[in-house]
Amino acid sequence: MQSRRKLRFRLVLSFALFGFGLSAMFAFAALNIRSRLEDQLITSSLQDEVDHLNQQVLAHPDRAPSFNIVKAASWSDRTIYKAPLDWQNLDTGVHDVYEPGPDGRTRHYKLAVRRNKGVISFVQYDVSRDELGKKQLLVSVIGAVFLFGVLSLVLGLWLSRKVLKPVTQLAQRLREFRKNQKAEPLAQYFADDEVGELARALDDYADRLTAMVERDREFNSDVSHELRTPLAVIASTTELLQGSPDLTEKISERLKRIERASRQATELIEALLLLSRAERRGPTRGETTEVGKVASDVIESQRPQMRGKPIEIELSVDDAVTVNAPASVLSVALTNLIGNAIKYTLEGSVRVEVGKGRIEVIDTGPGIKPEDAERLFQRGVRGEGAGGSGAGLGLAIVRRLCELYGWDVSMRPRSDANGAIASIIFNSLRS
Repeated sequence: MQSRRKLRFRLVLSFALFGFGLSAMFAFAALNIRSRLEDQLITSSLQDEVDHLNQQVLAHPDRAPSFNIVKAASWSDRTIYKAPLDWQNLDTGVHDVYEPGPDGRTRHYKLAVRRNKGVISFVQYDVSRDELGKKQLLVSVIGAVFLFGVLSLVLGLWLSRKVLKPVTQLAQRLREFRKNQKAEPLAQYFADDEVGELARALDDYADRLTAMVERDREFNSDVSHELRTPLAVIASTTELLQGSPDLTEKISERLKRIERASRQATELIEALLLLSRAERRGPTRGETTEVGKVASDVIESQRPQMRGKPIEIELSVDDAVTVNAPASVLSVALTNLIGNAIKYTLEGSVRVEVGKGRIEVIDTGPGIKPEDAERLFQRGVRGEGAGGSGAGLGLAIVRRLCELYGWDVSMRPRSDANGAIASIIFNSLRS
């Protein structure tokens, strides 16, 4: 899972951790080297001192040596019993000796021993003072590490602001373009660096995207203009033919079907043009549409799709529902929902209910799975058992039209019997 934290926070945290870790490693290495060198120097010095003491005693037995930092003593093999018990059996070398002090704390000192020609010399060095110095040094080093960590954090904040300032400016300009609905070249505001390269790439992408959108708009406008002309000819010719006095009932019914089909094609063109404009809200142009009337017209236009199947189509209008939207938009949406109900219902009924700010299409078909209800509104997805050569775009178009006008469209299985329920809830109503 990728981190959701801001880039600046990650830069500051990385810089602070790097500074703190580097300071801690340096402090640990300094303390370790100091401890090792100190131990080696003390050991070497004590060994030299005890050798010197041993030689002085051998050369001048009556002269007492003087020492300021260390304590020294010498005995012969015959008088070694006068030495402390812990010292008597120590060999030549430097030894760490621990013994209780007068204040109850353990006293640590180094003891250098030299045995030479019957003379045993001892040089004692108290390292307790050095241990106190080590503690003070440790406290100082920890304080220095903390101070460097804070400085690293402050420096990281300052550097991150400097480093990310061009990126922040780029994002700010992109947000301004989105608010103003107008794009202008970005690269001119940035230096010839990585951010400038990103700005140039965005400019190139914006140019290509704008050109593509313009081509789509021109294509949609051209198609809409070219298709409306033959559809208008079909509609006017059908209207003239319907006025002929010698029409048979069968021919009259076929002319009505042609008229409904041309009207549906015109409405579909208008709906698709609305979607192609990528507007956040669908235009109303002051139009109000009665849902029940549109549903009745759609039902009549879809009756020929029954093709002799034992299906009853029923419309129930409990309350008058009126919406601020063109009739063509609502007609396209209901044509897809009612047409799907008729297509998937082999026998039984299709009931359309209008009321309480909504419209529902209830069928007795095979139904849908609850987990597939939302997936059916995706492009290219068709219901199980779908026949024909449909592309699975109908419900996707319905969803986009409903989103354009703030309506909620959904599908769900029936709980009381087989079948499905398609519903549209009109959130923006006209009472």
